[in-house]
Amino acid sequence: MEVRFAHEAIFRWIHIAAGIMWIGHLYFFNFVNGPFAATLDADTRKKVVPQLMPRALYWFRWGAAWTWVTGVLLVMLVFWHGGLALNAPAGWSAGPIVMILVTFLAAVVYDALAKSGLGKDLRTFAGIGLVLVIVILIGYVRTGFSYRGYVIHTGAMFGTIMAYNVWMRIWPSQRKIITATKQGTPPDPAVVALAGTRSRHNTYLSVPLVWTMINAHTTAFAQSIWTLVLAILVGWTAVYLLYSKAPTVKGF
Repeated sequence: MEVRFAHEAIFRWIHIAAGIMWIGHLYFFNFVNGPFAATLDADTRKKVVPQLMPRALYWFRWGAAWTWVTGVLLVMLVFWHGGLALNAPAGWSAGPIVMILVTFLAAVVYDALAKSGLGKDLRTFAGIGLVLVIVILIGYVRTGFSYRGYVIHTGAMFGTIMAYNVWMRIWPSQRKIITATKQGTPPDPAVVALAGTRSRHNTYLSVPLVWTMINAHTTAFAQSIWTLVLAILVGWTAVYLLYSKAPTVKGF
């Protein structure tokens, strides 16, 4: 038991430190670097981007990797092995196992929807995403997940989508953008749009994700799944306001 708690403490430490590295860079890209880069002329961008972005993206993507790996280990130790995922009478039957598969495979469905016509409009895509999240939450509850269980698995689902975006969509796109900029040629607009869209999606997911990470401290709100739905909507609204504010912050 003491060994398990020691592992949990170490994994939590790494998880939080890596998460700060990851999400800190995510917010830098979206709220600081994005508005700043728009002010650069072509020659300055050619000098700055190849030096700045590879460095920032290194810490960004490896922060994402370590956050996700330690997060999964914590879910396994604390919630699966520790017995917190399900309500006391419930057991590990086919239903909960299916919902765990949904948790970690949802990124594939998300990616397909994002690449389809439904992903072209952010509001439409958000509405579809919210409906799907509600359906998944109902699935968690119906298969015996506890409040803390379905909250943390929602966070695991969001975190998996975000890590998938970082490694499979944002980083490959940014490599092409940086290379083109360094060569003095305009990057492919479709690649720029892909990187920007997935980064924006991650930013919107990040604030609700933080709520799920502190689920041990949110049990006072554990009335129904609608508490978590409300937290998601509040988080999305906060991100929208931050995007509105970012272009108004000027340099000296």
